[in-house]
Amino acid sequence: MLRRLLPALLVAAWLPACQPEAGRRGATVLFASGADLQSINPLLTQHPLARQVQRYVLLTTLARYDGALAPRPYLAREWRWSDDRLTLGFTLHGGVRWHDGAPTTAGDVAWTLAAARDPATGYPRLTDLEPITAVSAPDDSTVLVRFRRPQTRFPDVLTDLAILPAHLLDTVPSGRLRRAQWNLRPVGNGPFRFVAHEPNRRWVFAADSGFPEALGGAPRLERLIVVVVDEPTTKLAALTSGELDFAGIQPAHASFVRRDPALEVRTFPLLLTYGIVLNTRRAPFDRLAVRRAVSAAIDRQEIVEGYLYGFGTPATGPVPPGVPGYLPVAEPANASAMLAAGGAPQRFELLTVGSGEAALEQMVQARLAAAGFEVAIRQLELSAYLARVYGPERDFDAAVLGIAGDLGLGHLTSLAEAAGLEAPADPADAQRFFADSAPVAFLYHAAGLQGANRRVKGVEMDLRGELPSVQRWWVAP
Repeated sequence: MLRRLLPALLVAAWLPACQPEAGRRGATVLFASGADLQSINPLLTQHPLARQVQRYVLLTTLARYDGALAPRPYLAREWRWSDDRLTLGFTLHGGVRWHDGAPTTAGDVAWTLAAARDPATGYPRLTDLEPITAVSAPDDSTVLVRFRRPQTRFPDVLTDLAILPAHLLDTVPSGRLRRAQWNLRPVGNGPFRFVAHEPNRRWVFAADSGFPEALGGAPRLERLIVVVVDEPTTKLAALTSGELDFAGIQPAHASFVRRDPALEVRTFPLLLTYGIVLNTRRAPFDRLAVRRAVSAAIDRQEIVEGYLYGFGTPATGPVPPGVPGYLPVAEPANASAMLAAGGAPQRFELLTVGSGEAALEQMVQARLAAAGFEVAIRQLELSAYLARVYGPERDFDAAVLGIAGDLGLGHLTSLAEAAGLEAPADPADAQRFFADSAPVAFLYHAAGLQGANRRVKGVEMDLRGELPSVQRWWVAP
């Protein structure tokens, strides 16, 4: 308990200086990120905040979700399906320009989709583009996307993949896009222009005063700065002192932040589920009964109450309730761990990211010990963790993983692949597959938790993330 109280006690002395620091910034907003954005190129990154910066700040997407999670026109002013649902035709807005002055055209859309469909690029959502057979641009404002089978809904991936400037990237081979100069000084066509990037420190964006009214018009902010702050106590101190306007906070700090009249706590649903990925390629998790035993032994409500302070919900599957496409699936019959293990203790290593107390992992470890498992927790820094879990050797027994989803639920196939299995492409069938095959012991569905300075108005945070309304944010005088 003392360790939990220390950060709040240390920060208390900062409170009196809160408002003057924030007020001096005027219409510049500082938004904290726990890590650098990985890449500003939408073809290359899985970082959730980076993807939001791409589609809401620097670049534009063909369509975007509204608050009711319905796809609406954005860069494309309209679209139309063919009668057989095999062709989707887009008509783009005119007058949208890249920040170097070049016009945004259908050729940019066609090039972006072609690059994403090329396996050499390494686009993280490549499987979501599998139904597409061809993309063409018959003129500067028309894009035709053709599919190999009739589509029942608007492709979610087209709301997520931001369009890139072909005139600056089309000479770079797909396999070398990770080293493209554009990634260092990106030119966008969104409501904010890129100004500067200091690696592992900050990204600076300035409002584009000429952003078209048809796409929402110029932002009301002058600047948005994404500041990299990886230490939770430092982040909390900067928030309460007024040095940051927005910062993700730990559940234990929520009540402390609420006591500051200049701040508020924003909580919102996330498409982020935490679970333990079980490597089915090796023992003991090549056995279904053992995988089910791990899942059965975990007390999810205990985790939500004791670790998350109530900011989350227990997870028995990969999709949070309330997300379009969610399927309530009955859990398989529980098997006792000792019965599943044939009476012999099962030993495995549990990988996780970090260097602290690993409170979540210790809670899981204790429950699994009571069920007959011997679990060794191994904490790694992020790059080492990713190399072991996603590297060619898949060198892990089990790993705690935060699973960032997408509204099309295409992430379910890649999640199953991490465990060494192949899930059906259909989202409903994939959810049944996870219930039957148990490649992941799901823990909880996370809730977004942001400390926010009340001086920033017009903020909406929901399943789309923290930044969907950033174009409309404004600062109270």
